[in-house]
Amino acid sequence: MVLNVKVDGSHLVAAEADMAEPIDSASIPAPARRRSHDTESQRRGVLFVISSPSGAGKSTIARKLIEADGQIEMSVSATTRPMRPGEVDGRDYHFVDLTEFRRMVADEEFLEWAHVFDHRYGTPRAPVEAMLAQGRDVLFDIDWQGAQQLFQQSAGDVVRVFILPPSMEELDRRLRGRGTDSDEVIERRMERAVSEIGHWDGYDYVLVNDDVERCFAQVRLILRAERLRRHRQLGLIGFTRRLMRG
Repeated sequence: MVLNVKVDGSHLVAAEADMAEPIDSASIPAPARRRSHDTESQRRGVLFVISSPSGAGKSTIARKLIEADGQIEMSVSATTRPMRPGEVDGRDYHFVDLTEFRRMVADEEFLEWAHVFDHRYGTPRAPVEAMLAQGRDVLFDIDWQGAQQLFQQSAGDVVRVFILPPSMEELDRRLRGRGTDSDEVIERRMERAVSEIGHWDGYDYVLVNDDVERCFAQVRLILRAERLRRHRQLGLIGFTRRLMRG
């Protein structure tokens, strides 16, 4: 389900018919594939933000997107929280102590940072800007505070998607079904969810995750469309001039 999809101030309603099967590039004639590549290969990357309350599905959809799309990479955040079993420094997070995190904030090394559940999280600026300049897309699994800061810094490059649960009862069921949090932690997450949902209107697209596969398909459609926006197609000026010259 898609709610209040906003594109350049207009409101669109996406019908189920829009959720067609992904296009197989192999079915496109070779000349058409080449012409598309000539322009798209020179595009600027997208800073693609997915936010949701804990338990609404953003991490699952982010993981599926990374696995399915070779043109997008996950932004690796720095955090002050302890490393969990199975995590790898530099792959899952850059684990730093509070002193180092404060130094990075003071030196403006973060594109965004936030204080979440007693720990600090931030997006290092340098690797993201390098990927963006190379035409690589960067995926952010961050909250509304981080999305707001990122938009303030890089508005033209940012696309923001907010994922809602179908109901608060379902969100509570999903959190309890994880079996990883105490009742106290779940209550805190549910309280925070109400606050986070209140920021839905600060996003470009708002989806309801009542079916994870359908929601994932919608996210992929959004990303594909945003890659084709005119201001990201850096090769279009030269391409159109060549066309006009014949």
